[in-house]
Amino acid sequence: MNHPNFNEMAGRLMVALDYPGAEQAQELVQALEGIPCYLKVGMQLFYAAGPDFIRELKSKGYSVFLDVKMHDIPNTVRGGAESITRLGVDMFNVHAAGGTSMMRAAREGAEAALAADPSLRRPEIIAVTQLTSTSQETMNTEIGIQGSVEAAVVRYAGLAHEAGLDGVVASPLEVPAIRAACGSDFHTVTPGIRPAGSGLGDQTRVLTPGEAIVRGSHYIVVGRPITGAPNPREAAETILKEMLNA
Repeated sequence: MNHPNFNEMAGRLMVALDYPGAEQAQELVQALEGIPCYLKVGMQLFYAAGPDFIRELKSKGYSVFLDVKMHDIPNTVRGGAESITRLGVDMFNVHAAGGTSMMRAAREGAEAALAADPSLRRPEIIAVTQLTSTSQETMNTEIGIQGSVEAAVVRYAGLAHEAGLDGVVASPLEVPAIRAACGSDFHTVTPGIRPAGSGLGDQTRVLTPGEAIVRGSHYIVVGRPITGAPNPREAAETILKEMLNA
């Protein structure tokens, strides 16, 4: 694709490798060869393929977001963050619901790994606010958080900012409010992206790729509209065109 901003915008597209094993994921990575997108490895694939698969992606030059959503006591998260940083990923996440002490511990774990090995790069550490599958009714009646989803997301974003993290995972719908509360340098990673005409799946708070870019999303996460497409490369290029034309 011949566009002066192609590489920069491709680096803002995170393709979710939501596969049960490395073989299927490698097929998609091969199909996307030449597109310098970010790759997101979630729990299903990481638990199956392990750290070696992350190292393989890094050896091919990809930026990697390890999406394991740590949520535990601070000491455990500190250790997990140290191990993840040693693995060489570019981004990982924790749950903001774990509180500021836990989020600070994630940062401390990353810093400990960097102190032990200065050749490592500091990964971005981001916090999950509310999952894009969570409706207000679920949040109010089951999770037990009152008020609007946006208010809860912005409150969690403020806690993550206070804890010294780099950004949050949120719906693209909430990006303007997060930017207003935490500043434009506080990164937003937005799942819940569905190109026009694609199904919602289990998502409830969604926007198209172009709409997300216009609202200020730093990164957009796309899974099934690419991984489930008959031609994944063509699907990724169509999404990139929409992002570039937003």
